Amino acid sequence: MRTVLGLVLLVAFAAGCGRPAGSESQGCSEFGVPPGISLTVPAAVTGISRATLEACWAGRCVSRQVDLLPATTAGGTTCSSTGPDGVCSARMVPSGDLTGFTEVPGLPAAPVQVTLTFDDGKRHSVPITPTAVSMGAAQCGTGGPQAKLVVGPDHEVKPS
Repeated sequence: MRTVLGLVLLVAFAAGCGRPAGSESQGCSEFGVPPGISLTVPAAVTGISRATLEACWAGRCVSRQVDLLPATTAGGTTCSSTGPDGVCSARMVPSGDLTGFTEVPGLPAAPVQVTLTFDDGKRHSVPITPTAVSMGAAQCGTGGPQAKLVVGPDHEVKPS
């Protein structure tokens, strides 16, 4: 229990929650945000267990394998009490979806043509425009551009 509480306090402090009230500066996270594209295959979509992604822009193309892994969601929660010292928890349970993220070096925050190839070998294309990911406070800047894609029932791909 101490380890969990310590981790929660460490995360809260890293997020700026441990700063004194009225503090003028807000800390920026120490982690980077890589440029890339995420893919979600909903549980209702069948016949997909792997994906290859090709992203093209300004005469340049980058190909990457997308490792699809089982997605999870928070299950039921339990709380020890409702008071300020109460502790709540939730178990992660499989959602049935598959999800993956692949870094795409040099991915711009500009129009990109993405083509995904699934198990059946058919190519599914979609135009996207990745957006730079905020790093929190304005003075922290932005991370790499990212985009989210979702697969439809006929294996069509669309921005999420």
